[in-house]
Amino acid sequence: MDSYLTATILGIIEGLTEFLPISSTGHLIIANQFISFSKDFTLLFDIVIQLGAILAVLVYFAKRLWPFTKNADRNKETLSIWRKTIIGVLPAIILGALFANKIEEKLFNSWTVAVTLFAGGLIILFIESKNKKPKTESIASLSYKTAFYIGLIQCLSMIPGTSRSAATIIGAMILGASRVVAAEFSFFLAIPTMIVASGYSLIKYRALLDASQISVLATGFIVSFIVALISVKFLINYIRKNNFKPFGWYRVVLGLIIIGYFLFK
Repeated sequence: MDSYLTATILGIIEGLTEFLPISSTGHLIIANQFISFSKDFTLLFDIVIQLGAILAVLVYFAKRLWPFTKNADRNKETLSIWRKTIIGVLPAIILGALFANKIEEKLFNSWTVAVTLFAGGLIILFIESKNKKPKTESIASLSYKTAFYIGLIQCLSMIPGTSRSAATIIGAMILGASRVVAAEFSFFLAIPTMIVASGYSLIKYRALLDASQISVLATGFIVSFIVALISVKFLINYIRKNNFKPFGWYRVVLGLIIIGYFLFK
């Protein structure tokens, strides 16, 4: 397959799935079973398209995340968001540094993705069926303690197929946050989490960067950014009036399809 077409398809997958609770890593691992670059270049490419998705969040929430305006109250609220985000990302940085390589070595495979997609889908359906009234209706009322606990739950996403978005959103809802607050804090938490993870990986795999492949990387980055921007806007609008059950059912069905595929291929 043409390299640019492959870059476009994988960029679309990353952009669509990074912030929805359905696991971008899981989808990319499955997609790489059918379309991919060389093993080494795939490692670098996946990092670059994640950076495209991060940029989409920064652009979408630019006004809320910029703490240097003429409005002192707004600046105070923005700085509070950043403090809670930093507290929330600490567990992932610590546990990621300790266990990320071992997890990648042992668990980055299609079987793990299938099982975690299926199990995660069931958990989403279970949590949504409880339909509890949320205690936290805004980021401002989200406590630092709760932000830290959400960060701990986010560490489950180191297992491929779990989904960082699903872990943080469902974790926040379990801890009393509304769907909108859970989704927004998940987006904010993604920024330092993915920047640190991607930055570390770029340094680790910098030797793989080849000037002749920059245009392919740029294609994936741009496609991922555009699709992720649309995806973020969609999710924010969607959850104002809807729940996460469709994503739960999607995960269950996809997990079963993948399990069936590898059992009977």
